[in-house]
Amino acid sequence: MCGITGYTGSARALPVIMEALHRLEYRGYDSAGVAVEGKDGFFLKKVKGKIDDLDAALDGVEIEGTTGIGHTRWATHGEPSQKNAHPHFSIDRNIMLVHNGIIENHDRLRDRLPEDIEFTSETDTEVLVHLLSENYDGDLTEAVRFTLGEVEGSFAVAVVHRDEPGRIVAARSGSPLIIGCGGEGNYVASDLPALLDFTNEVIFLDEDEIATIDSDSITVQTIDGEERKKSVNSISWDAVQAQKGGYKHFMLKEIAEQPQVLRQSMRGRLDSEAGIVKFPNLELDDSIFKRIEKINLIACGTSYHACMVARYWLEEMTDLHVEVDIGSEYRYRSLNYEADREMLVTVSQSGETADTLAALRKVSRLDVPVLSICNVLGSTMAREADDVLYTHAGPEIGVASTKSFTTQLLVLFLFSYYLGRLRGSFEGDRELLEALEQIPDQVDQQIRDREIYQKIAAEQFKKEDFLFLGRHLNYPVAMEGALKLKEISYIHAEGYPAGEMKHGPIALIDEEIPVVVLGPHSRVYNKMLSNIEEVKARGGIVLGVCMEDDKQGIAEMCDYLMPVPDTEELLTPFLTTPPMQILSYELAVRRGCDVDQPRNLAKSVTVE
Repeated sequence: MCGITGYTGSARALPVIMEALHRLEYRGYDSAGVAVEGKDGFFLKKVKGKIDDLDAALDGVEIEGTTGIGHTRWATHGEPSQKNAHPHFSIDRNIMLVHNGIIENHDRLRDRLPEDIEFTSETDTEVLVHLLSENYDGDLTEAVRFTLGEVEGSFAVAVVHRDEPGRIVAARSGSPLIIGCGGEGNYVASDLPALLDFTNEVIFLDEDEIATIDSDSITVQTIDGEERKKSVNSISWDAVQAQKGGYKHFMLKEIAEQPQVLRQSMRGRLDSEAGIVKFPNLELDDSIFKRIEKINLIACGTSYHACMVARYWLEEMTDLHVEVDIGSEYRYRSLNYEADREMLVTVSQSGETADTLAALRKVSRLDVPVLSICNVLGSTMAREADDVLYTHAGPEIGVASTKSFTTQLLVLFLFSYYLGRLRGSFEGDRELLEALEQIPDQVDQQIRDREIYQKIAAEQFKKEDFLFLGRHLNYPVAMEGALKLKEISYIHAEGYPAGEMKHGPIALIDEEIPVVVLGPHSRVYNKMLSNIEEVKARGGIVLGVCMEDDKQGIAEMCDYLMPVPDTEELLTPFLTTPPMQILSYELAVRRGCDVDQPRNLAKSVTVE
């Protein structure tokens, strides 16, 4: 996902913009650029590569301008290159523009431009800047409003014009955009970490809104020209939280933060002595939760795996029918909702996932109640749902989700417990909640010792294929383990329900295939033993995840053992997940991969 930054104020703009761009590196990108007001027009510098390459290109450059914009690009239209990097500019170089998203009708818009306009890039974005130039008549805000009214697709843009010094015009539809207020001026960015060094006071732009940002004022209107009054939000995260804090990688730091954020996410939500769960900030009326008969869980990627685990919890603790769907496919289904009997639950780390948002909007039009579970205050999903439960994971910078996954699991577990008690289908279980309160300490115990994972990595890092097997609650965890491994180490990995072994995957197993088997104490333990025997009979290398007190069975059959503390069966995914994360991390490090910024991936997928 591309990154936008912008600043206008009393300080030199270039250092501010570059610092903000560094804070957005986690999002994944292949080129970068900046444009800053100068005495004789805009200073523009773009490079293919990393922010460090842009830093090198700017070495010795002193620009006194106090307004400018910056961008990190992740290629969609046009290959990674200097010419395709942002900012893009008008023929006369009076206008500079940065853009996130996709302009779906760029070909039709291009046909409307004068034939003598020579395009300098292969991007869909460049159409916008030339249209702005054609539409500009002394008022940049009006030119942006008119131009974007013709656009189909998703966008977040920041635009500056030579004839309107000290001003940035920003707009969004489908891609997030945030305005920072105060300090030595005003700011615009795609995500909070870009702003936290400068201010924690922010305005979240809503869909189809345009902001005119001057050094001392901010005004907001809709693309239709209707003025909007916007509230300023105070963000509790600080810049230190978004830094590595002595860890080699953000991913490792975020794995280590899981005990802390799990405690944060529990705080104020459970009373183990009384055996109850509560959500003090939940505004949806209890009558909605009592009358529904079906819940639809919608998410993508890691969040989808969290929903798959939650289906087992909801079916165990409630009398509800539960469906889980991937957001990118759900939007194409022909839905036959009964508004009074169903509800939608969307799950997303960022609250900006494009396909999940599309599903939310499709269902919202049917008057079905929508609850969102996400991490980011004021995100689009949080605003557009009828209600929201925050995971309180804090900023997650590494592209591979870790602490967001475990906090999503926690909120989904608490929600399942809450619904069961509310509907009278589950009496509650004091011992279960007491065991849940122990989970953060048990996770802390797990992540302190990485020796076994480093040993596995040292001996297995050259393998090009892994298989992950699980049953029941730990089948989705096996899928999550395979996803983590493939996305940061580039090792081909598949997660399967272990019962499907003989339906195909067993053909892959030989002495070159490491097989990760999730076998904590559970109702399916003996079946997992049988699966391990099948793997061993074919020469497979078994990496077992089982309880520390497993004195026989799985523990004896594994080539490598990744022990986890004992807990209640329903809570095992909280303890089988960290081994998946640490194993993937150590293998990626051993292979020399860029753990925090894996190739071709972005932190938030905000375009289809």
